[in-house]
Amino acid sequence: MEKRPNPLLWHGVFALLLLLAGYAIYQAVQAVNYTWRWERIPQYIVYQDEQKSMAEFDGTVVADQGTLWLQDDLDPTHRQKVAAQGALVAEGDMVFRGDAIDSRKAWTAGPIALGVWVTVKLSFCAGILAILLGTLAGLARLSPNPALRNLSITYVEIIRGTPLLVQIFIVYFFIGTVLNLDRFTAGVAALAVFTGAYVAEIVRAGVSSIHKGQMEAGRSLGMTSAQTMRYVILPQAFKRVLPPLAGQFINLIKDSSLVSVISITDLTKAGREVVSSTFSPFEVWFTVALLYLVLTGTLSFLVRRLEVKYAKSN
Repeated sequence: MEKRPNPLLWHGVFALLLLLAGYAIYQAVQAVNYTWRWERIPQYIVYQDEQKSMAEFDGTVVADQGTLWLQDDLDPTHRQKVAAQGALVAEGDMVFRGDAIDSRKAWTAGPIALGVWVTVKLSFCAGILAILLGTLAGLARLSPNPALRNLSITYVEIIRGTPLLVQIFIVYFFIGTVLNLDRFTAGVAALAVFTGAYVAEIVRAGVSSIHKGQMEAGRSLGMTSAQTMRYVILPQAFKRVLPPLAGQFINLIKDSSLVSVISITDLTKAGREVVSSTFSPFEVWFTVALLYLVLTGTLSFLVRRLEVKYAKSN
């Protein structure tokens, strides 16, 4: 009978390695002699901002059952409520249109949080387009039509053989100028075209892994080739290529940092701007790295849940 290793022992080894890595990082920090200022970072993620309500018309402040109202001088029935907490006016005050009448604190997203949102939106839009483009290119690669097959091969080889940064410059400064594309659209297009080339190869491999008898079985039931591919082949291929697709979309999230070169304020560019204002590079970049890790880790978790669901359905 084969002796199984003690999992507790190896978990202890893993914990020991983490402790050693943490100690090494601590010693490196001490050697740098750097003064950490983590207290500067939270305000660039989320902060409390003072928001003021402005008078919508000229009027006089009146009290009605303990509530302050701004009453229109021309139409006494037209009123604007003044917040009880943070009121900047009192009963009897004359107020002109545009004057502040009350103030309140509200949580507001900072530049880093806004950068996270731009990164998520950019990656999501590019990912959807990459799936569509990659699926079409992957199927064209398997097409018996030489024109479609050669077109797909040319697209994949050109995109995979050139750096993403160069492609972003070409799309934004050349194609974007001709088609009058804004920065965000150009960034999405460049990322989608780049990722689509890799998705095409993943789709091609997934479809090729399905036994040819599946296509013949679908045709024998009276289905067309397109129907068989849509309802029989692709669903099975998708389950098989889910892990590599997830890895490709994780790379897409990380690759999206390159769009900062065309002045899209994503997470990376927001980090650079915060560094220039706080002079705390280590704290900012550690925070940015952690946020990227949260995004990619969340995607990995969702994909694992999807894999488990598909495994149970089978």
